[in-house]
Amino acid sequence: MHTPTRIIRPLWSWLACLALLAATSALPAQGATGDTPAKQQPAPPSDNTREVKITGKYIIFPVSNKGQRSRMTIRVGEQLVHNLDCDFPPNKESIDWWGWLDVSEYLGKTAIISAKADPEVAAMIESSNQLRNLQPLYDEALRPQFHMSQMRGWNNDPNGMCYYDGSYHFFWQSNPAGAPWANMYWGHATSPDMVHWSEQAHALRPFGDNVANRHQSMARACCFSGSGNVDTNNSAGFQKGKEKTMVLVFTDTGCGESLAYSTNRGKTWTYYEGNPVIKHSGRDPKLIWYAPGKHWVITLFDERAPFGQNISIYTSKDLKQWEYASSITGFFECAEMFELPVDGNKDNKKWVMFAADAQYVIGNFDGKKFTPEHQGKHQVHWGPYYASQCFSNSPDGRVVQIGWARIDMPGMPFNQAFSLPTQLTLHTTDEGIRMYADPIKELEGLRKPKPKKETNKVLTAEAGTLEMAATGQTYDIVVTLKKGSASQAVLHFGENVVTYDFGSQRLDDMPLKMQNDKVTFRVLVDRPMFEVSGGGGACYKTAGRRDMGKPLGKISLSAQGGTLTVESLTVHEMNSAWKKP
Repeated sequence: MHTPTRIIRPLWSWLACLALLAATSALPAQGATGDTPAKQQPAPPSDNTREVKITGKYIIFPVSNKGQRSRMTIRVGEQLVHNLDCDFPPNKESIDWWGWLDVSEYLGKTAIISAKADPEVAAMIESSNQLRNLQPLYDEALRPQFHMSQMRGWNNDPNGMCYYDGSYHFFWQSNPAGAPWANMYWGHATSPDMVHWSEQAHALRPFGDNVANRHQSMARACCFSGSGNVDTNNSAGFQKGKEKTMVLVFTDTGCGESLAYSTNRGKTWTYYEGNPVIKHSGRDPKLIWYAPGKHWVITLFDERAPFGQNISIYTSKDLKQWEYASSITGFFECAEMFELPVDGNKDNKKWVMFAADAQYVIGNFDGKKFTPEHQGKHQVHWGPYYASQCFSNSPDGRVVQIGWARIDMPGMPFNQAFSLPTQLTLHTTDEGIRMYADPIKELEGLRKPKPKKETNKVLTAEAGTLEMAATGQTYDIVVTLKKGSASQAVLHFGENVVTYDFGSQRLDDMPLKMQNDKVTFRVLVDRPMFEVSGGGGACYKTAGRRDMGKPLGKISLSAQGGTLTVESLTVHEMNSAWKKP
């Protein structure tokens, strides 16, 4: 094992969050946390403080991708409702998109909005029942059509992923008020199938500081990464009525690991008054239920002496009181741990552990300590893929993973995206037990009818190209090749290339061994990005397209340096997950 040398979440992000927390400390205190909060002091004087009648479910505000970052604070009566930094345009002619914040619970009331922006820009902040879209929503030029992406603003890590009673709940690190990293709300979306997503109101809000009378979902500082699960046995005692309690655990920056819970199917969230539940020098808690011991487990990034950067394990019976159990070195941020059967055999299960880079270790877990079975780490994911997480409480036992696709979306009202959901499985190979990651079957439901297909075609270096017209941007391309004398097979789609090298047995930069002199791989092409799955998930790659937002024009497959047989080339055009076909 080794400690990653490339730190993706840099020190500046922590310093930025602490600086923003210091800024919130200037807010008037509402009394110490206790039974009765003190009366809210008036908003600090500002030329751009005004009252707005809440006639719709949103407060909408103008944003520029090259804006001037400054603070906006929203209060309703004596309660602090939102407090964030916004990238306001320098003038009303420079608006790139419109952000939104949910205020639906305050309909009919009056908001006091303080915004340090150009007076004409600040005057454009208003209440509305409709979002304001300068480009067609979910049909913007670079909008992924079958990858999850948030409606507006920046995203990074997937968070809180869990299933409850017919819905998959997906959360993420979100800046709703600018294209770069900032603020760190928790975005929230739900889906019946992990393919068709509906964005909900933000689940967690940052920068409540020590204000006692703040919104129930507001943390003290940035709401950094964490996870989610369902308290089926009501171990924490939060449950009201028949609905089970959904629980989020996250890093409230500078405070510690904290809980928020929902007793109404994730519609609203409450910050636990006993936070933090763990205080340490780390972050990014992953919450799982360990059935044999009937207790909860949190794995998280830690810097506990004498281990250095490590994953530490804590246990609890009630989600509130936690005990340190063990540590394992050589991991950096965004811990993940789960159990899988080997080759589908439920009598032979292994545990898997990885961190943000998704390089994994296979071993055993006794409820308190993870013990690796091998030296070093294995790799299945490649490309700008980071901070992945798996759904908890899966209804069918599958372990399904989604990662942060670190791909810039220039000029868009959103930035970054997420990988496709992939099912993780363990398989016995010549090298030992390895984890596979393959796109979930539900994605095949987006395939349009009547795919283009070629079978049993022999290609040569001199006259060996299969070519198909491709007027669209979204495709699912499946290729099976049989080795001949060719050194390489080259798949072109638009300006993008995927190559299989028969000598080194590599699919681009990923090792992929042939089986009986054959190799199969799949390329899922979306508007700004594509993903490659080789050998049914033996290797998996995420990449940005060179020709973002353009029709491919054509898809071609050619042989280099000899002959090969294309057993099959199938090209499925894909429907949008955001639209009805």
